[in-house]
Amino acid sequence: MPRRFNTAGPCLFEDHYMLPPEERLPQVRELIDGKHYFVIHAPRQTGKTTLIRNLSRKLTAEGKYAALTVSLESFVTEGPREVMPQLLEKVSRESEYALPSELQPPQVAEFTGEPLIALEGYLSAWSDAIRLPVVLFLDEADSLAGPVLISLLRQLRDGYTTRPRPFPQSIALVGLKDIRDYRIQVRSETETLGTSSPFNIKVRSLSIGYFTSEETAALLRQHQDETGQGFTDEAVQEISHQTQGQPWLVNALAGQLTTDFDALIKDRRIPVTRDHVLAAKELIIERRDTHLDSLVHRLQEPRIKRVIEPIMVGEVVADATYDDDFSYTRDLGLVTAADGGPRRIANPIYSEIIARVLIHQVQTSIPEDPAWFVGKDGMLDMMKLIEGFLEFWRENGEVLLRGLPYQEAAPHLVFMGYLQRIVNGGRVDREFALGTRRADLVVHYGATQKEVIELKLAQAPKAVERGTRQVSEYTKRLGLRKGYLLLFDREATIPWEERGEVEEIETHGVAVVVVRV
Repeated sequence: MPRRFNTAGPCLFEDHYMLPPEERLPQVRELIDGKHYFVIHAPRQTGKTTLIRNLSRKLTAEGKYAALTVSLESFVTEGPREVMPQLLEKVSRESEYALPSELQPPQVAEFTGEPLIALEGYLSAWSDAIRLPVVLFLDEADSLAGPVLISLLRQLRDGYTTRPRPFPQSIALVGLKDIRDYRIQVRSETETLGTSSPFNIKVRSLSIGYFTSEETAALLRQHQDETGQGFTDEAVQEISHQTQGQPWLVNALAGQLTTDFDALIKDRRIPVTRDHVLAAKELIIERRDTHLDSLVHRLQEPRIKRVIEPIMVGEVVADATYDDDFSYTRDLGLVTAADGGPRRIANPIYSEIIARVLIHQVQTSIPEDPAWFVGKDGMLDMMKLIEGFLEFWRENGEVLLRGLPYQEAAPHLVFMGYLQRIVNGGRVDREFALGTRRADLVVHYGATQKEVIELKLAQAPKAVERGTRQVSEYTKRLGLRKGYLLLFDREATIPWEERGEVEEIETHGVAVVVVRV
């Protein structure tokens, strides 16, 4: 059976297109050889489990280590006295499949009499009983909470500190979060894990990066090499842009295009183009698979809301907790600050999904028929759209603003919801970044129409002057002569039924329609 692009669980070389896992995190080998304990953390669906499971197989096959990956995901509801014997059973069962008979751990029963030290004793006896050093990857480690997490970490630390007595040569905790964020699962945000850190023995925290553009191209090339079906250069660039190398998204797009049961292009004689990629992107956004839904579910978490909302409106943040909140949200994969650039949503697909989720309430409340805004020439009538929005805003804005959960971004969300409803069948590209004091939108309609719209808070310094300049620069970059600037005044005292002043300003050869909302 031919290989395929995988979005369901760990990748296997024999079944899936995949990059060599060890090349994605080459430091792991050196840490294991150096007898170190460490942490691997990265957002969901970035290849952590693929890495450690394939590395376990390889290390064992090489005959240098007894390497094993064990998931802790199922041990989340009981206390340490119940969990520790179960964990030993899990290690034993995983070993039966993954390791040869001479590397098997001892029988579990003799170690369960004292559950609070059972793991330490079991790992020590296992390390003493076999001829090779034990290497252990504990996957989903941060799914544990409270006393179970504390007991696990303390037993690992106690065993580590008794070396050179027998104990695993190297142990990695693998999960979404770095060790610094484990404290949140034990106590409140302002407290620590206890006296001294139960895992102060770790020497490094490693994070698996997203694919580079070269790695994305290399993954796609595997499909071309095996089937003859290629991706045009523009298609590869679009996949890299839309996903920013997020591994699940790269595989989801490529799979939807070529290897899924409902793939868009099953004929291997037809190359994948940029237009195909954009069509696949829309299908993935509309379908919102489990991975995407799990991210969306987190949008109402206070810590995440405190990060996402300022990004959406481009506001500068002075909150003392913001850096910690941003690190937490970045570890979940929702945001990025790559190469010292502005803090933004991690990739265009996430940006689109987040926006659509937050504007859904508005979008579904709009009665207008999108066809009414299309002229006889088939082009979207932007001034008619602006007028329609202002009428909708005067009638419904006050109520909608009170009901939206992201209050600071509410004006932007109302307009984006209205826009999404009207351009049904078109496309809206969104660009948000912290500190820009604006949100940039590009409307694509029909085969050729592009329109630049910038949303800005009227309270921003020199809002009109900067806004018109920014719109004109962006508009020129796209080869257009007209753009639109919407200024939202949250402190306006003008009656709602009178809001909506419109004027056109010529700036650097571009006509900027300024709408004071």
